[in-house]
Amino acid sequence: MDRTDNRIDLNLFRVLDAIYSHGGVSAAARVLHLTQPAVTHALQRLRDQLGDPLFVRQGNRLLPTEKVRTMMPAVQLHLKGLHASTHAQPRFDPAQLDLQFTVGFRDILESIALPALLARIERDAPQLRVVSRRVAADEVERELAAGSVDLVVDRPLRAGSRISRRHLLDESLVVVMRADHPFASQLRRNDYLGAQHVAVSPLGEANALDTLLGQDGMFRQVRLVCQHYFSACQIAAGTHLLLTVPRSYALHLATLLPITVQPLPIKLKAFPILAYWHESKDADRAHVWFRQWVIEAITAAIAPAQRRR
Repeated sequence: MDRTDNRIDLNLFRVLDAIYSHGGVSAAARVLHLTQPAVTHALQRLRDQLGDPLFVRQGNRLLPTEKVRTMMPAVQLHLKGLHASTHAQPRFDPAQLDLQFTVGFRDILESIALPALLARIERDAPQLRVVSRRVAADEVERELAAGSVDLVVDRPLRAGSRISRRHLLDESLVVVMRADHPFASQLRRNDYLGAQHVAVSPLGEANALDTLLGQDGMFRQVRLVCQHYFSACQIAAGTHLLLTVPRSYALHLATLLPITVQPLPIKLKAFPILAYWHESKDADRAHVWFRQWVIEAITAAIAPAQRRR
């Protein structure tokens, strides 16, 4: 008598989908909130039951076999159906969310957006926790795919087709200086290029503005490089150094520090600000709700500043 049990644990297909979507056992473990050995064990069980290796290693990634590529559309469709049927809720209530969201912010956006965002969270989602941290540009796609960061707001970045994005607004550059600076009433191009500057480079990378200027044969004298814009603004407020900074942040700091703001006397296109997240979060109701709040906090803080002056 054949006693073979042909039943397959449906949870194994969740593991299969996570490995397929995120390219490895470690990333799948993070997304599923499981240990790496647990995911490895589940994968081996499914290999035994399906009689196929399912994935083959190539470098740091696990590549799906032909069997997996063939079956995954149906597997993902059924998983979505099961998830929808078992997680359907009559009403979404932010007050019941007991979650932590991690957002990749530059320090400028952090100081502009977080106060408004926190006020809304305290009012409507008191159990929600938020972590803001810097994510290197070349790590954004990997961290979003791994689930170690939920949302990134930054300038245009290189990211694959599985990274969703939304254009939020366009930002321009201005020049900040102390209130009684000789250029406080008017700043010309030759004045700007002949002056000494404080620049900001959080990760020690080449400053994008200097790269752009150099392409047109223009160079400025950078006397000091800081990690953060606020400290750079404090230095500009008390020295002869000029600081080039996004306009919305400059107008924000002009209410806090003895500085004046002048237009950048060099024509540069405004640069876009975008939000990035992994496509697996496209329809996640908590994530949709949270990222919309982040987007609204940013646009509400920056748009009025862009209309001033």
